[in-house]
Amino acid sequence: MRGSRPKRRVAALGSAGALVTATLIAGAVAAPTANADAGRGHGQDREARGAAIAAARAAKAGIDWQDCPADWNLAKPIQCGYVTVPLDYAKPHGKQIKLAVDRIGNTGTKAERQGALIYNPGGPGGSGLRFPARVTSKNAVWANAAKAYDFVGFDPRGVGKSAPISCVDPQEFVKAPKADPVPDSEADKLAQRKLAREYAEGCQERSGAMLPHMTTPNTARDLDVIRAALGEKKLNFLGVSYGTYLGAVYGTLFPGHVRRMVVDSVVNPSRDKIWYQANLDQDVAFEGRWKDWQDWVAKNDATYHLGTTRAAVQAKWLQLRATAKKNPIGGVVGPAELISFFQSAPYYDSAWAPTASVFSKYVAGDTQALVDAAAPDLSDTAGNASSENGNAVYTAVECADAKWPTSWRKWDRDNTRLHRDHPFMTWANAWMNLPCATWPAKQQTPVNVKTGKGLPGVLIVQSERDAATPYEGAVELHKRFKGSRLITEKDAGSHGVTSLVNPCINPRVDSYLLTGKLDGADVTCAPHATPKP
Repeated sequence: MRGSRPKRRVAALGSAGALVTATLIAGAVAAPTANADAGRGHGQDREARGAAIAAARAAKAGIDWQDCPADWNLAKPIQCGYVTVPLDYAKPHGKQIKLAVDRIGNTGTKAERQGALIYNPGGPGGSGLRFPARVTSKNAVWANAAKAYDFVGFDPRGVGKSAPISCVDPQEFVKAPKADPVPDSEADKLAQRKLAREYAEGCQERSGAMLPHMTTPNTARDLDVIRAALGEKKLNFLGVSYGTYLGAVYGTLFPGHVRRMVVDSVVNPSRDKIWYQANLDQDVAFEGRWKDWQDWVAKNDATYHLGTTRAAVQAKWLQLRATAKKNPIGGVVGPAELISFFQSAPYYDSAWAPTASVFSKYVAGDTQALVDAAAPDLSDTAGNASSENGNAVYTAVECADAKWPTSWRKWDRDNTRLHRDHPFMTWANAWMNLPCATWPAKQQTPVNVKTGKGLPGVLIVQSERDAATPYEGAVELHKRFKGSRLITEKDAGSHGVTSLVNPCINPRVDSYLLTGKLDGADVTCAPHATPKP
């Protein structure tokens, strides 16, 4: 399941799918660092050399900034361009791909400027191209950082405008209703296994040449090439959700190239967790946050009329689910589509009220609100293509980054056990990831994330009850990155903390980005304001 920016996820594989970026060359490009082979042997030595060659080339070429193409929906003064990178860093002079980048200049004076701040929103499969719009929309949380930094976004390899990959026809991908992800029989499981295998085969057919190279370490190398193309000697980086793992891998491969790094809502970087176990851990955390949302709905029964206790709200949910299973609502919203829609509430506090409102309308007799919210829009071909692409990249990266269990007995045993106490998300998540069990391309060993020579203090921000990236991930990265500081938002669980208004957190993020200073010790902050009904 991916962690990414808020947007309605579209069901995949008959399940509740896709959950859920000048100086002289000598200055812009450092040599590959001593840590560049972070535990994977000679292949990565070649890749480190390839990354240095590509970065030197990019520093020389720079970026030809232009007004953005009209269909990118990025208004002036945001500018767009491309950075060329090798598909395979072991062959830096071989096939090249173009990565889409955009930027907006710092809003302060020339003297205030501290370089570029590059952003990745997560996924894997999320586009970072909306990042400069935080300046044009006058986002107050980011106003101080914007004075000092150019805000730079990019589409990672395989995403959006950057050599996009695909696994299935997008209109087929979004069709509804899908099968209920919770199996009633062995036949149901067999059908889902067939869909997962066919999806993996579709990825190979449509995007086979890209699949072996769709890894987090390659995206980290791409990030270093973008840094060089921008004329930046060192990287300033903001990563959210999967973007934290990208940052962790970058910091391991290029510790001496990091200037400032903020990671928010942290993927557990332990090799034991990437990616099979991380997804099982999510199922547990989602159940906890689902209950938090139900408690809030019950507390606001005067508004929503869904019950005054968590148990009452859950009973209404189970009733809705059973109704949709028997007769999909509006002919298109079955249990898979319901999970796809309702999972935004455990992800983001900003979805609490809208999700409750749709649920409340349905119970009061208005089914159209639920159909509008949860059913695919087959006329939105661009949106559907984007959803399909996001799911393809999510699958390709997670399947390629690590070796997955190939034994169905293991998947079945682990998910059956988890589902007993954590039924909200478990099976939907299992089917979404199952293509990795029959993945047709090479699967790597994850990078051993650790502190290397020259790595500065990294700022880690995490809410205590995050569903998509459980809290233990932040603790683990904090241990591995010496000199890092952890800010914990207590009694909160929204995914993506730095974009929320919290007077304990926002000034600390600003202070770090503007001065490089971290608190003397880890900090625990009170939660941001609870959503209003």
